[in-house]
Amino acid sequence: MTVAPLLSETSTPTMAMRPYDTALMAVVLVLIGIGVVMVYSSSVYVAEAMLNNGAHYLHRQLVNATVGLVAMMFGLTLPYRKLRDWVYPLLALSLVLLLLLLIPGVGTTVGRSTRWFRLPFFSFQPSELAKLAFIVWLAYSLEKKNTRMKSFTVGFLPHLLCCGLIMVLCLAQPDFGTCLVLASLMVLMLFIAGTKVSYIALLFFAAVPIVVKVIAGNSMRMQRILAFLDPWEHRYDVGYQAVNSLAAMGSGGLWGLGLGESRQKIGYIPEAQTDFILPIVGEELGFVGIAAILLMFAFVVFRGVIIAWRAKDDFGRYLAFGITMLIGIQAIVNTGVSMSLLPTKGLTLPFISFG
Repeated sequence: MTVAPLLSETSTPTMAMRPYDTALMAVVLVLIGIGVVMVYSSSVYVAEAMLNNGAHYLHRQLVNATVGLVAMMFGLTLPYRKLRDWVYPLLALSLVLLLLLLIPGVGTTVGRSTRWFRLPFFSFQPSELAKLAFIVWLAYSLEKKNTRMKSFTVGFLPHLLCCGLIMVLCLAQPDFGTCLVLASLMVLMLFIAGTKVSYIALLFFAAVPIVVKVIAGNSMRMQRILAFLDPWEHRYDVGYQAVNSLAAMGSGGLWGLGLGESRQKIGYIPEAQTDFILPIVGEELGFVGIAAILLMFAFVVFRGVIIAWRAKDDFGRYLAFGITMLIGIQAIVNTGVSMSLLPTKGLTLPFISFG
């Protein structure tokens, strides 16, 4: 069995006998519980005003959480090695769904983006499936090519092309945030698999002018960059969410105003239950509440890396690392956006945001 250059295969008999990490599961369940409470708290005013049902988003989030828990229980019974058999069907399905969004009238448009399929009981975003499918495929491919990762044509280029294809389909929606997540995942996983750092450096320098062109060629993205550089100058238009997010964070202080007492959720932060739920947490639960959530995410990432470290084969190792990084990257980006440390990206906070 080959060993990933930066990950060890060591394991303990106790961990090997356990079907799951109870501490990790407990923290994730706590995050989901916090999410249900904060979705209700952040959405009750808007839901009452617009839908005449303050518990609308609460009910939907409870259904979402139930579906997620059922899926988790199914996952506990599924040996992860079985995913090898689903690599290409998963990847093909995600690509087909992303392609379908390009057909006018097939997908649901919200704002300027067509990213969703609206079904009778829920909405589905194909890019979320694409992220997982890409991680599974990348883990499978890296395992097969482990001894040839120093080769540009074998160990680097195929992964770059696959990632590039998914990114192009996401840009067409447009969904720039998902593209950044996919690129970050690819670079991290290729790095721990042992690809040459020079290839990653070359990719970075080649990507800079492309990213600049993609941002400069889209007025909304340019406005978001300007709002990021000086949100107060644009506080009545593109910087509106950023300014009110900072106001929510600041008014919460150390301990917060109290659960349910947020003022910014009363129409000041649009869709507060999704991308900008963390500022509502900060306003109601204060710095202590945000710090507790971030510590729990840090624990999730830490335990995920330990699980990857102790995996018995390379596929499991890369799979665990990729999924862990997906959660960690999205949590970091969402937190950065909420604190105006990053431009607005439209990425939700895992386990907590609505949906």
